[in-house]
Amino acid sequence: MISTAIRVARVGSAAELAAAALMMLGFPVLMIAALVPSVYAFAAAAAVTYLADHYLHRKGSYLISRLSKVRAGLSIRFLIRQLLLILLLARMDLSNGLIFYGAIACFIAFYGLQAPHGALVQLIRNRRRMPVATRNVDLKSRIRIPDAPPQGLLERSAEKMLHLDLAAVVGLLISGVTNSAVAGFIGVGLTLGIGSLYVLVLTPYVRGRKTPPDADTVLAAVDDWLAEYKPETVLYFSGSKDSAYQVNMWLETMEQLDSRPLILLRERVILQSLAPTTVPVICVPGGVHLMNMDLSTVRVALYAANVGKNIHLLRVPTMKHVFIGHGDSDKLASVNPFSKVYDEVWTAGRAGRDRYAIADVGVRDDDIVEVGRPQLAPIQHWQGVPDGRIPTVLYAPTWEGWDGNPGNTSLVLAGENIVKKLVKADPPVRVLYKPHPFTGTVSPEAGAAHRRVTALIEKAAAQRATDPRFTADTAAQAAAQAELTRIEARLVELTGTGDEKRDEAEASRDDVVDLKKHEEVARLRAEWNDALWRSFPTHQHRVITGAEPRLYDCFNVSDAMVSDISSVVSDFIASGKPYAVTDSAGVGVEEFKQANTAVRAAVILSNSAKELGALLDAVRDPSADPLAADREELKRYLLGPDEPTSIEQFNDAVAALARKAETRNLGQQARIAAGDAEAADIAEALPGDTLKAASEAEGTTTAG
Repeated sequence: MISTAIRVARVGSAAELAAAALMMLGFPVLMIAALVPSVYAFAAAAAVTYLADHYLHRKGSYLISRLSKVRAGLSIRFLIRQLLLILLLARMDLSNGLIFYGAIACFIAFYGLQAPHGALVQLIRNRRRMPVATRNVDLKSRIRIPDAPPQGLLERSAEKMLHLDLAAVVGLLISGVTNSAVAGFIGVGLTLGIGSLYVLVLTPYVRGRKTPPDADTVLAAVDDWLAEYKPETVLYFSGSKDSAYQVNMWLETMEQLDSRPLILLRERVILQSLAPTTVPVICVPGGVHLMNMDLSTVRVALYAANVGKNIHLLRVPTMKHVFIGHGDSDKLASVNPFSKVYDEVWTAGRAGRDRYAIADVGVRDDDIVEVGRPQLAPIQHWQGVPDGRIPTVLYAPTWEGWDGNPGNTSLVLAGENIVKKLVKADPPVRVLYKPHPFTGTVSPEAGAAHRRVTALIEKAAAQRATDPRFTADTAAQAAAQAELTRIEARLVELTGTGDEKRDEAEASRDDVVDLKKHEEVARLRAEWNDALWRSFPTHQHRVITGAEPRLYDCFNVSDAMVSDISSVVSDFIASGKPYAVTDSAGVGVEEFKQANTAVRAAVILSNSAKELGALLDAVRDPSADPLAADREELKRYLLGPDEPTSIEQFNDAVAALARKAETRNLGQQARIAAGDAEAADIAEALPGDTLKAASEAEGTTTAG
């Protein structure tokens, strides 16, 4: 019942639900206490509403935002409490006293301070929002960016300002009990005095040297840095916060490029979710700013997603444009007709090329290049289940998608059947469940299925913990847990907790990567991952959510996987381990294999999951695995050859396309030099000095 109420109210926990209930019940109690009148009952109810309100704000409760939609927002709640306090004073026959009029004047003046306070906070935030935000870009030596106001002044500023009425409320309640106006006037003075001081402290940050430079100055500094750095290959990305993983998966590849890399983002929320990287990052929310940015040295632009904002860079002809995607699968998104706007489409292996040929969406075979998947390098090849350890099976279903197709995810129709059979398997296996981060965002049924699967695994884990057949090395686990604590403390020292809200201007000024620190963080994260898996028994079922441990880390500790049609399957094939894919739509084994390349070496599951035995048999006895040879062949078809390495293939493809871009630019330059007026008009219309770099490379000058 409580869990149902939590879902209906869309709060995060039972404590949050209790706080919400107390806050909503507190206001009727305040009214009754004011009418009775009872100072003590009023004080108790007021304390409950203050504390509950503060708790919900600190938790970032969904309910708080919903209250503002029904005219019960933060300011209204404080105003109602203050009006009820005035009512209480009137019911106590204090309406003719000076303290009564002082209370009214205090609250009117206090609300008068809200307007300048709110305006100052908003103005400071607006003025400290940069036209472009950067990481690993040296702006500090080019422009002066002043320090931000102390974070405590701006974080939840409206809530803090309103809570200053607490001094007046307490003083007035004491006056009501003691029948003396002194405490009330002291409280009124404190509320108005501290409120006025809050406004005065903020005032200097909206003018003079405490404000960042204007947009033109910042953009000129960025162009100056670009001219010095001379980026050659750009990774371009636009999307929602939830899609940040799509760009994060390419960061290590960008760090390994032979050419000078640059990452261009279009949304601030993506920048905030970007994983640490040594590559320079520029976030350009404004399309006009992007189109006026000097990217004349860039020869190759890489696109990880098909989104509308891609057009802002696609319009630049001096660079070649490549769709690299964010995964390799048989989903329709992997053969999107939009892909034909790019100069080339890069796929992992031959399978990607064949998909486009079969789909016939306008992408020419000549424009497809096979480059492998550089991200798969951390995936370890299977050597069989180590002696003394029971097999581990990873269940990693994808999410429900936008279209309601039952074939998108196994979770709704088959998830419980899969997990029930795995946790009851004999001989036993360990189950790791890692759902897609989007699970339940569209379909309530998928969200409910996820919760049921989670409950099944947690129940099975609790039962296994008391099963005498399974023993744990508690000393080793304690040592691993101590190591985790040590590593996490050091990571906090190096990177912070991750909860800090950074000022955009300060971050753009100061966030230039320290290579030694970056390398230490990478090493510590690897050590953390190793210690994590050692911190609990190898037989213990686990539900794994969040960014850590990563999916590939789960691959490496697993001996088999059950999943759905998605890039997860294609990536897992790199391990050579047995896997199963669920035919949730019930199309039949032969048709399912015909339509989905990645399942041709898989055990195909129906929604009943009765075929799981074949997968478990392959894990327990690899020598009798009938699909082992098929998996190796499919791996080459989907992901390309092992040699040369994928990063070598990727770098070669970047270099080859850069040469094509340079050839095109030199050709345009030659036409201009020969007096081609049309080419000259096009060149003048381009942003930045787009042809200058090409002409300088040949030792020529641009004809004027």
